[in-house]
Amino acid sequence: MSVAVEGPGRNTQAEILSQPRCWRECFRVLDESGQLEKVKDLFSNDAECLFIGCGSSYYVSQAAAASWQMITGIRARAIPASELLLFPELVLTDTAKCRPILVSRSGHSSEVVRAAQYLEKKRDIRTLAISCTTHQPLEEISAATVYLLPADEKSMVMTRSFTSMLLGLQSLAARVASRNEVTLGLRRLPDRVQNVLDSVDPRIREFVQARTFADYAFLGQGPLFGIASEGQLKIKEMSCSYAQVFHTLEFRHGPKAIVSPETLITFLLSETAYEEERKMLEEVKGLGATTLVITNKADAATRENADFLVELNLDVPESVRAAGYLVSCQLLGFYTGLKKGYDVDSPRNLSRAVILSSH
Repeated sequence: MSVAVEGPGRNTQAEILSQPRCWRECFRVLDESGQLEKVKDLFSNDAECLFIGCGSSYYVSQAAAASWQMITGIRARAIPASELLLFPELVLTDTAKCRPILVSRSGHSSEVVRAAQYLEKKRDIRTLAISCTTHQPLEEISAATVYLLPADEKSMVMTRSFTSMLLGLQSLAARVASRNEVTLGLRRLPDRVQNVLDSVDPRIREFVQARTFADYAFLGQGPLFGIASEGQLKIKEMSCSYAQVFHTLEFRHGPKAIVSPETLITFLLSETAYEEERKMLEEVKGLGATTLVITNKADAATRENADFLVELNLDVPESVRAAGYLVSCQLLGFYTGLKKGYDVDSPRNLSRAVILSSH
């Protein structure tokens, strides 16, 4: 059973635990407003989708690009907004066949706004924005905007806004590809993930209270690499701990030198690559690692090699399971930050949006 936090951290906890309810509300808003139907015709099979963001919104972009390509079959990739601004020739190869999607919770992040200005004004490329607020600079520049207003947050750290924007983009992909089974899977997700949250929240709190780690590493491949990236960022933001992210099988090519019982290695095991990723888990556990494993369904070998196991049991397509994996990573960062005495709602050196001077 979840225990409500009083004082610093209460907003972040409430926002993490509210995610299934928030997703239902976002789906309702999208359906009633017809937003996705209005913008789906912007996309064609020969136009590469370019997902653009900064920080957590860049990791939304990573996860969204992977799931977009899985759902639609249309080529997609993710880049940080700064990469477009500083090295546009490395990003835009055939501008006639490019559909940029700009991701920003606030719509105020300077680099994303500048990326939209560059694309719309200088390159004459129409853009789509997705955001959790209205009356902001990004919507004024972009040709169209998808709004997920129920997902906005009081805390600085992105939690439900991340998962909601990801699910909104996956819903759009399902509409573009006319994949009704994906849409139905997305609608089942809130109830299924609520079961996960109810079970894992007290378990992770107890795990964090009982163990202390010096370092953290998050491993994921394919549709889960963006989630692994966001997982390591949550640990950094909420607890000021050192964390890294790697593609799962890349971990054996040098990074495994960091393995020790004091380094928590979090594995996000996919269904498609389960056998190879599980072998990596066994290899790392054999080196003496402490392991946290999140997977949809675990076999005996995974159970044996996981110090902490989260089994999701989501009866939805693999392409839209990513949000379910992330909630445990968010809780890990949250309870680690509380244990270290930080104000998780207002982490040091951070702001809700990075707004740069124009000079």
